[in-house]
Amino acid sequence: MRLDRWLANQPCFNRAKAQQLLAQGRITVDGQVCRDGLHEVGRFQQIDLDQQPLQAAQTARYYLLHKPRGVVSATRHSQHKTVIDLLQVPQAEELHLAGRLDLNTSGLLLISNDGLWTRRLTLPRSRLAKHYWLRTEQPIDPACVSDFAHGLLLEGDPRPTLPATLHLLDSHSARLTLHEGRHHQIKRMFACYHNPVRDLHREAIGSLQLGDLPYASWRELSSEEVQRLSREAGAETY
Repeated sequence: MRLDRWLANQPCFNRAKAQQLLAQGRITVDGQVCRDGLHEVGRFQQIDLDQQPLQAAQTARYYLLHKPRGVVSATRHSQHKTVIDLLQVPQAEELHLAGRLDLNTSGLLLISNDGLWTRRLTLPRSRLAKHYWLRTEQPIDPACVSDFAHGLLLEGDPRPTLPATLHLLDSHSARLTLHEGRHHQIKRMFACYHNPVRDLHREAIGSLQLGDLPYASWRELSSEEVQRLSREAGAETY
């Protein structure tokens, strides 16, 4: 939210008072005087008036989870264990998922209480690369390599998929890189060739690798990793 609007929304101020305080240099954001009412602020920033807190900065949390099969990519579910259940961290109700994996898909999943960050990573225009390993029921048609690279028109979709890179490992397995995340996209792509996907695992998002993180385990992202993913998604640096 814009700083002038945030100030005007406080019970003790109005729009005119907010503009006056900014012009007088009495407002600081993260310890720095801010006179720009258009400056964007969020709940992870400290906002003070005359060195007295109007908003204490909350701590942003960023997690990388190795999602197992059979666990739902959701914050709550009536029938299945969720990825939030695996984290078991305080204030779990504040967490958001940066994209989802199907129930029987495993691999890298990003979770945070920074909703702006998770949305920026998943916006269609970000085109952040997502890397998968997969195994199919039938041998993979070599024509898929070229067809995926040119884009496929999936049933029910008005536009073809973005170019994707398919690298065949053997007759039934491959690595696939996508730059979008349509509903059940990989399974629908192979369905065009009547070849069900039996195993699907996300190995990386952008330059962030799952690595040797154990199955069903998680770790916190470093500040450098958070900033790097933001840059790769074309978002503002955090």
